Amino acid sequence: MRLLRYTMILGLVLVAGASSAAVAVAQPAGGDDGGRGDVVAVQPLRGLDAEAVRGTLAEARFGTGDVRFGVDAFQVLYRTIDARRQATVASGLLVLPRSGERQLRVVSYAHGTELNRTDAPSMWRDGWAVGPALAYASAGFAAVAPDYLGMGLGPGPHPFLNATTEASASLDLLRAARTVAAGQRRALRREVYVTGFSQGGSAATALGGTLERGADDWFRLGALAPIAGAFDVRGTELPALIGGAVAPPYNVGYTAYLVVAWNRLHGLYQRPEEFFAAPYAATVERLYDGVHTGEDLAATLPGTPEELFTPHGLAVLRQPSGAFAAALAEHDASCDGIRAPARLLVDRADEQVPVANSDFCAARLRAGAVVDLGTHPYNDSAHLGANIAGTAAALAWFRQLG
Repeated sequence: MRLLRYTMILGLVLVAGASSAAVAVAQPAGGDDGGRGDVVAVQPLRGLDAEAVRGTLAEARFGTGDVRFGVDAFQVLYRTIDARRQATVASGLLVLPRSGERQLRVVSYAHGTELNRTDAPSMWRDGWAVGPALAYASAGFAAVAPDYLGMGLGPGPHPFLNATTEASASLDLLRAARTVAAGQRRALRREVYVTGFSQGGSAATALGGTLERGADDWFRLGALAPIAGAFDVRGTELPALIGGAVAPPYNVGYTAYLVVAWNRLHGLYQRPEEFFAAPYAATVERLYDGVHTGEDLAATLPGTPEELFTPHGLAVLRQPSGAFAAALAEHDASCDGIRAPARLLVDRADEQVPVANSDFCAARLRAGAVVDLGTHPYNDSAHLGANIAGTAAALAWFRQLG
């Protein structure tokens, strides 16, 4: 079981076991909307030589063939906005290569679903959390990995699968990273190569669309390579979760996460008993507080949606309407009209996110194609293995584009 281990000191958040103290940074990062992207604090995390990078990647079973440089990693606390466009803070990971290159190409990587806030990239719990960022940075890119709202050091619960805040938190981290990199005498180039895994797949397309629409004065979308993303929640992912195509505990775990998080945003119910059956109604919301783990979910939730949800809850999930349907439509529009080159990286044996999600997205992109990675299981999961294979494939493609 993973434990929550961080401390608050003089208003700055210091990661337990970090090598040096956090440093407050005052200069702006070119953000708008009341300081969006301004840096609140920077925490140097680790510096690794190339051999140490290889060891960390190999332990998490990420590829090591593209490692060229050592890296320096920073945890960045920065200003952003929440789902109601109110000011808040979020954290994220910036990893810079020890390449000597002053003008760095940029990769933004959006992580997959996590429950415990300490599993976010900037908390550096293990090689899985930081593997993609290390892979990109050790190949020569500046790697940026947002924790999302409510994860890492950010306050409040995480608004799961909320593409709007995933995009804003990702964009504002890019702005903050530009400031931090300048403090290291490095500059980030305009083009951003955007990728992400699972939940991070639609977070990546949401950021890509935001960049392409000119939301920032500096950064532009260079290319897009989401991995195993849930782009079509209404038409593909929800039916798979509640219809038996996805096995437990993922079926009930993901669906309950969506319902609890979206109730906070969209008011799906007034009392948990309306949506969740006894005895789960009394405890299910607490499971998604950023402190519990996947092990807690597996030990607490039942195996089927029919046991977890009331008949009314199941009816809403099967036939969304009102605010729920509108929120699903907004999420599922993340791929619409993006013009930049795009590759949607999938494993067609994925047991958690059916490939029809990526087919749905590809049909809405201007220049996108679905690329089958083959099957490379990680811990007996084709879905998790897609993160590893997809990172290698995205990295190879981004290097060609340079």
